[in-house]
Amino acid sequence: MDQSRAPIMEALEQFKDMRIVPFDVPGHKRGRGSPELTRFLGEKCMTVDVNSMKPLDNLCHPTSVILEAEQLAAEAFGAKHAFLMVGGTTSSVQAMILSVVGRGDEIILPRNVHRSVINALVLTGALPVYVNPQTDERLGISLGMSVADVQAAIEKHPTAKAVLVNNPTYYGICSDIRSIVRLAHEKGMKVLADEAHGTHFYFGENMPVSAMAAGADLASVSMHKSGGSLTQSSFLLCGQSMNPEHVRQVINLTQTTSGSYLLMSSLDISRKNLALYGTDIFRRVTRLTEYAREEINQIGDYYAYGRELINGDTVFDFDVTKLAVNTLDVGLAGIEVYDILRDDYEIQTEFGDLGNLLAYVSVGDRERDLERLVAALSDIRRRHKRDKATLMRQEYISPQVVAGPQEAFYAERQSLPLDGAAGRVCAEFVMCYPPGIPILAPGERITQEILDYIHYAKEKNCMLLGTEDPEVNHLQVIKGVISPCG
Repeated sequence: MDQSRAPIMEALEQFKDMRIVPFDVPGHKRGRGSPELTRFLGEKCMTVDVNSMKPLDNLCHPTSVILEAEQLAAEAFGAKHAFLMVGGTTSSVQAMILSVVGRGDEIILPRNVHRSVINALVLTGALPVYVNPQTDERLGISLGMSVADVQAAIEKHPTAKAVLVNNPTYYGICSDIRSIVRLAHEKGMKVLADEAHGTHFYFGENMPVSAMAAGADLASVSMHKSGGSLTQSSFLLCGQSMNPEHVRQVINLTQTTSGSYLLMSSLDISRKNLALYGTDIFRRVTRLTEYAREEINQIGDYYAYGRELINGDTVFDFDVTKLAVNTLDVGLAGIEVYDILRDDYEIQTEFGDLGNLLAYVSVGDRERDLERLVAALSDIRRRHKRDKATLMRQEYISPQVVAGPQEAFYAERQSLPLDGAAGRVCAEFVMCYPPGIPILAPGERITQEILDYIHYAKEKNCMLLGTEDPEVNHLQVIKGVISPCG
């Protein structure tokens, strides 16, 4: 196919030339009905914020330009089919899981997954079989899944329907996805990949293997993270074993019937850009990130980690475009450095957790921006360095799963003060966002270790989400006794 084409953009350009009089939605009528919004976003943006119609195709049942955009994306990513997703990678992950598991089915997965994965279990009624990741003691981060641990889980749960893999984690850690695919397929299980942070694996040189190249059955790709499309736009990729029409039916259960042409055209144009120039783009991104990593490590106390972490198993490979920096030896939690960078230096990084900071480097970054980040980190060390003795290290606590997420989420519940909830079973989520990995999920035992973690995260000003109580002073717990999770 001709990867220089962008059929959705081309159709929108032709549509603008038609001078159609709109008696359809959206009600702003090409921006005329909302002049303030038009001034803010621009007339060009508002004139292509349109609804589905014959010349522009329909996202729910594409037959022309959207279908062509999907086919181009599938070829670019090496997939059987690619779906344009306008509900973010959250909707892509949920559709991926809903396509292969149902109520009571087991799915093998690491516990350090994004909230969207466990949300999908709430929707389906599927049961998680967690492979608890090992932890790097120095960095306090969870690693990938050990192949031996996955094999043990498959042998213990031979009727599980699927295995889910993070490829990579937020910190750039990659599991041995090829071996996991082989083990799962030998037992008739599907392999699903959360590739929210792995778009560049499909286009860059010397990158970790992509899910499609590894033989995975489905993969969710956040094109807006490292691929340059608009926020909330994503791809869901199908491998050769999948029936795309069934997957489309699943997508249409939850995805909007009013697909945004702003988001779809951004996916189309960004796919074109990466297909034509992705190798050069990510060669440059890699060079910038490696430069910054080297400069940060020369400051002292900070540790910007990289491929030296690779151990052939729980760190099978490392995404060198991830600029993750451990801050503990400076005496500051990652979230504290994150806040200082924004408030004092006007630098917005992706996230800070208890011990690490992530600066997301991608298609739009410039060398002078990286230099500014390095200089700011050096200044922060000079001005704020302190003793690290009181800092908590671990960002991951192994859960005690008592009930399935769906059963727990819909169970009769009650609100208890945070410190009165120890020993009870949680009925809601608690997470720091970003990265959006739950500290607690529905159906998990609330331990004192977890409560200490939540108190510490609040003290360090982490953004805690998922609870009914916006201040996270109370937790929703299950009333009474429920049957243990199978």
